[in-house]
Amino acid sequence: MKDKIFIFEYISGGGLNKVNIPTSLFCEGFSMLRSIIADFKTLGFEISTLLDLRVSFLSKFLQADVIRNVSPYENYIKAFKKLMKACKYVFIIAPETSNILYELTDLVKKYSKKILSTNLYGIQNATSKIITYNLFKDRGILTPKTYRIPYKEDYLDNDFIFQKTKTLKYPIVIKPEDGVGAESTHYFERESQLTNFLSNYKMNSKNRSNYILQEYIKGQDFSISLIRNQNLNEIPIVMGVNSQDIMIKGSRFEYFGGYTPLENYNEIIKELYILLKKINLLKIEGYFGIDIIRKYDNSFSCIEINPRLTTSYIGLRNVVNVNCAEIIFNSRFKSLYNPEIKFLHHSRFTRLDFFYKDFENMEKYYEEVMPKLIKLIPEFVTPPISLDNSRNFSCFIATKSNNSLSSKIRMNEIISHMKNLNFNISIPRTVKLS
Repeated sequence: MKDKIFIFEYISGGGLNKVNIPTSLFCEGFSMLRSIIADFKTLGFEISTLLDLRVSFLSKFLQADVIRNVSPYENYIKAFKKLMKACKYVFIIAPETSNILYELTDLVKKYSKKILSTNLYGIQNATSKIITYNLFKDRGILTPKTYRIPYKEDYLDNDFIFQKTKTLKYPIVIKPEDGVGAESTHYFERESQLTNFLSNYKMNSKNRSNYILQEYIKGQDFSISLIRNQNLNEIPIVMGVNSQDIMIKGSRFEYFGGYTPLENYNEIIKELYILLKKINLLKIEGYFGIDIIRKYDNSFSCIEINPRLTTSYIGLRNVVNVNCAEIIFNSRFKSLYNPEIKFLHHSRFTRLDFFYKDFENMEKYYEEVMPKLIKLIPEFVTPPISLDNSRNFSCFIATKSNNSLSSKIRMNEIISHMKNLNFNISIPRTVKLS
């Protein structure tokens, strides 16, 4: 009899069933869901998952045995509980924002199910960027200076912000203390930009987030993907070292993906192991990531810990010599499990946004155009979709090539194919942050 696992991804799985789903966020979420379901399926699990009813047409891309659609009229938590109760194992992909990830994981723990995603301790301590900042600082790890911004009534405290920016100097960053990636992150190069932002920014006092003010660190954005074996008193297994493509549009950060492995990853991994020993992450279990900037003097500045599966998994699974889901599972149940990770390939994983010129109606697109695209471009993890019935589409692609150059060549071929099918690729005309 097969072991049953419930795999839940918040954005595509009904967590936003009562509001409009941003297509860009959906593409990342669905791609992670599709990828990890495929990896657990290879291990022989019987898999259950949830899928927002509005995207039920994508169910054919999921190798799940049970796919339960969540309608706009129901509470997704009820559907979550029903599938979770029927399974022995649970894996959750959800944002830390508003304690969503923590509360879902705590719910699973209360039902005595085996959690394969990050444990409660890791979520609780990594969700708060202030706690993470203090952890890095106490361990002597380089990290950007960070301050929690107080409120005055319904407004962020401008006096506090302007006082601290004199210490930090521009550019600076303002972002939610429990935010995910580049979400709601604002970047300011000069005081006039900050003044304009604050003059137009007001929070609802009944439903407001904590925000932080942070020093901006210049350098190369990258992340490390980690798995920690709870039974070994050791530093985590480094699964991957991944570049991050982070852009700025106006004052907003936007994440598009990246590539893996990073150039000179063997050298970097040696340096990272020294860093990880200093951080001491022994109480965090499961798969998680750390965002890092390599400064121009080659020193590392740790930005934050992500206590969940991250987007880089989509590319990472294409390049290593092992099944990533198998490592996640065995790290929980094999006391002496410490696999040797080898990078055999290169993957560029990225979201592409584009305008589709020949749009007539969605039904015709999904029936006629999408099958042609998928046959032509098997690298689609999330095929081109539009969730607002407009001509603006997004997709997520992950290549699998021999090296960085061949990944770039293949990505250019994909863009060329789509242009030939009258897709106008929206390559962002933005300033790259690293």
